[in-house]
Amino acid sequence: MNRILIIDDEPAIRMLLARILELEGYEVLKAKDRATAIYTLKNNEVQVVLCDVFLPDGNGVDMVQELQRLAPVAKIILLTAHGNIPDGVQAIKNGAFDYIVKGDDNRKIIPIVSRAMDAVAAEQKKQAKKSNISSVSFSFDNIIGRSPMLADVISQARKVAATDVSVLINGETGTGKEVFARAIHGASHRSDGAFLALNCSAFSRELLESELFGYKAGAFTGAIKDKKGLLEEANHGTVFLDEIGEMALELQSKLLRVLETGEFVKVGDTKTTRVDVRILSATNRNLKEEIANGRFREDLYFRLSVFRILLPPLRQRRDDILLLAQHFIGLYARQIGRTAPSLSTEAKNIFLAYQWPGNVREMMNAIEHGLIVCDSEITPGDLPIDMLTRETSSESNDSLDLKSVERNHIVKVLKFTNGNKTETARLLKIGLTTLYRKIEEFGINI
Repeated sequence: MNRILIIDDEPAIRMLLARILELEGYEVLKAKDRATAIYTLKNNEVQVVLCDVFLPDGNGVDMVQELQRLAPVAKIILLTAHGNIPDGVQAIKNGAFDYIVKGDDNRKIIPIVSRAMDAVAAEQKKQAKKSNISSVSFSFDNIIGRSPMLADVISQARKVAATDVSVLINGETGTGKEVFARAIHGASHRSDGAFLALNCSAFSRELLESELFGYKAGAFTGAIKDKKGLLEEANHGTVFLDEIGEMALELQSKLLRVLETGEFVKVGDTKTTRVDVRILSATNRNLKEEIANGRFREDLYFRLSVFRILLPPLRQRRDDILLLAQHFIGLYARQIGRTAPSLSTEAKNIFLAYQWPGNVREMMNAIEHGLIVCDSEITPGDLPIDMLTRETSSESNDSLDLKSVERNHIVKVLKFTNGNKTETARLLKIGLTTLYRKIEEFGINI
């Protein structure tokens, strides 16, 4: 939401300013005097206030602090028909964002409003970050596990966190690479700065360049104002680049320059921007193979991997499997407002025998799925079907009748959805045609 309140006693001025701003895509509210403005601010959230200095029932310069009490996040821009330096100085002292002359400075309104909106967004992002940090502590102490392999990785990560070097985190999908990146940031001297994460595989080359480095107004169609990239937003903080192996070669050279000089050029700009930012990156690819195949720069690899951390897959951390399961059962039970169920002995055996190709992320999904359909405990019949039908390790219980478990599981989910086959297929994560085939194969009577 980008909402602006215009306070001016002249209808023609209100209409002109509103038209200018609405053409830029802003939502505009209007007030003819102080009393109307106060009523409007008490009933609406706004990001920017354009306020005339001379109002029938108040003075804009004196009203700045009152307006900020009513709209703490808003930026106040004062308007006057006559330039008055003492008033301008006092307005800024009172907390106004800017002070412009009506008519002469109409061309300046859009750039000033845009800067004000950016300032509001930056403050809100900062507050959201503080709130997020206060509710979720990203620290090594909160990483669940007691296996020797995990303990060794945490010990390494703690040591490198105290430095400022680049870290490359390797590991299979779902092993918690971003969790470790956040913990490294939280234990570093940059912890008061921003931590911004970007998945390099989620954007086209052009969009990734814009998101990472930012752009100047007019750089391309739709670039109506300057935009900071993540590197600039995270100045004095940390940027985490996930799936770094997906980055195009042209962007790799720009990122290399940041790592070597702390400088880059925004899209459409001619001058360099300097930043002080730590780069953490992650990949599940073998970057040495990518280098050999000409898809990744060797010099960038050495810059990114000053220190390397290899996260073990969950199948190599069997001591941690039940600990993680209990943790996620409690977490998701609280989220949906129910008592945490227990994990049956049979379900525990399946958890311990399963290979977990999707690692911790797959376990989270399995627990969430089980909580939807279970009663007082999570049984094999409450688990996703692929956990029961995929090949397990030699520790699996050979006497377990997987067909019977699968049938009971489908019946239980059908009961949960009151026979809604589309919803049942969605929860089971199988196609609707497959569900119909299973119903017929198992002779399930709906």
